[in-house]
Amino acid sequence: MSQYANDSEPEATRRDASDTESSRASRGWWDRNADDYQREHGAFLGDDRFVWGPEGLDEEDAALLGPAAELTGRRVLEIGAGAAQCSRWLAAQGALPVALDLSHRQLQHALRIAGGDGGGPVGLVEADAGALPFRDGSFDLACSAYGALPFVADPVRVLREVRRVLRPGGRFVFSVTHPIRWAFPDEPGPEGLSVAASYFDRTPYVEQDDTGRAVYVEHHRTLGDRVRDVVAAGFRLVDLVEPEWPDWNTQEWGGWSPLRGHLIPGTAIFVCAADGA
Repeated sequence: MSQYANDSEPEATRRDASDTESSRASRGWWDRNADDYQREHGAFLGDDRFVWGPEGLDEEDAALLGPAAELTGRRVLEIGAGAAQCSRWLAAQGALPVALDLSHRQLQHALRIAGGDGGGPVGLVEADAGALPFRDGSFDLACSAYGALPFVADPVRVLREVRRVLRPGGRFVFSVTHPIRWAFPDEPGPEGLSVAASYFDRTPYVEQDDTGRAVYVEHHRTLGDRVRDVVAAGFRLVDLVEPEWPDWNTQEWGGWSPLRGHLIPGTAIFVCAADGA
């Protein structure tokens, strides 16, 4: 669900939204809200930290892409990279990352953090995750921390594109809002602890303006749906990680909070292998 209100105070509803409408809404929302997002969460995300979600699980500790020592020279695609914080961490380990995002404004923040140097260690690409502008087998690894997949109507299309650009034996790791959260109100306090909707209702969450035009769209997939999507795209699911909320993390981030995080999962991380030739 949307984490930040827009100035226009859109109407929140549940209705169908096509892939085209979802993509257009996501580009516009992130372009409009990138400044506030980086201002509010930049300190937590850091300039070169790879964090998988609001719980604060670091790739440095989790090693879901593999041991850091083995990242040197690996070509890595980050999807929905935002300001490319994760990619900068990968570059610091000796990897060769490319940070891709739909939002021009988010990528401008990536340039700002890098000191305006577009020729730095991280390549920046503005593109739709459902039509990756890369050749088959271009990357050794791919990753996405809350990027793209929660916001697309056709996640299998994105997953198949990622599978296409990965070399055989590559790995794709992505995190999304844990599907169980869709049954609860998106509130960090006690009101967010009681089931208020059907977990099985896959109708997208939409924020729309007074003309009915979607300005934010997020799509719900059950845990089983996500697993089937991964398999349908040609991946093998290696692991499903549900980070526990650590005691050191006292922040609230939208509907994520210590109160809820100690009781129900907030993030699901899918570790996928691109087996075969």
